Amino acid sequence: MKAITIEKYGVPDVLRLEEIDKPTPGAEEVLVRVRAAGANIADCYISRGRPYVMRLATGLFKPKTHGLGANFAGVVEAVGQNVTRFKPGDEVFGEVSMGACFAEYTCAPEDGLELKPANLTFEQAAAVPMSALTALQALRDKGHIAAGQKVLINGASGGVGTFAVQIAKSFDAEVTGVCSTKNVELIRSLGADHVVDYTREDFTGSDVRYDLMFDNVGNHSLLQCRRILKPDATYISNGGPAGRWLGPAAHLLKTMMLAPFVSQKVTSLLEAANPADLRTLKDLLEAEKITPFVDRTYPLAETREALRYLQTRHARGKVVITI
Repeated sequence: MKAITIEKYGVPDVLRLEEIDKPTPGAEEVLVRVRAAGANIADCYISRGRPYVMRLATGLFKPKTHGLGANFAGVVEAVGQNVTRFKPGDEVFGEVSMGACFAEYTCAPEDGLELKPANLTFEQAAAVPMSALTALQALRDKGHIAAGQKVLINGASGGVGTFAVQIAKSFDAEVTGVCSTKNVELIRSLGADHVVDYTREDFTGSDVRYDLMFDNVGNHSLLQCRRILKPDATYISNGGPAGRWLGPAAHLLKTMMLAPFVSQKVTSLLEAANPADLRTLKDLLEAEKITPFVDRTYPLAETREALRYLQTRHARGKVVITI
């Protein structure tokens, strides 16, 4: 089968499109013929080997694993002997933890899969798992979002942010999205009640006080952000400036060091796929309460170009690899 492989760290040019053996599913795994794979900024980090702290998990001098891509949608080709929820021919979408989805076939654990909503294309479904799960778990589990709350989403036009706006609205919150001028109409179309254009206005200078802030950018300090937060509000950190050594984790560390000295609840999260949350997303997608926004698609042979575009940090919504 054809697959994107990586043998050393570097710019996207290190990626290779090669013929490798088709994987064989384990007892609790499903073999999927991949039709589309969602690209994430994490794929850029892994391919570059930066921030360097990531190499503690991915390999100090070269990648431990040789594939990329964690999100996918496709058709089940075979199932392991202990799999009960899926059968050959099922259309599914899901996530794999180590990444091997930029390929014609991938093996995924049964718990990392859900049936694809019939109203979504494979490209749309592949855009969902990691980003939408992050938004759902952040807002619901960390933020305890409730109807009527004022919610601010910084970085509303990115992969996570476009889902966060819609998920927050599904909870009947009053949503404000922060984005650049070119994305204002997009964020309005996703259901945001208010949109702040950061090129014209600093949202930390607003007179509005929010119950919950979901920060996907990390371009303001916690002390700046708490000016617009109610005393009992929740601040969720999910991003920060790029850096060679710690990357976005540097902003998180600074934020958590200040957390004991402020009244607001300060937290972060590490997304994890599970059947219940994938089912929740499927229900929201089928009810058209959330709709994936796919900015660009690239064929498998142009994966390098897809990651280069992601690295610009100007992608709107999701970037998807078609296979």
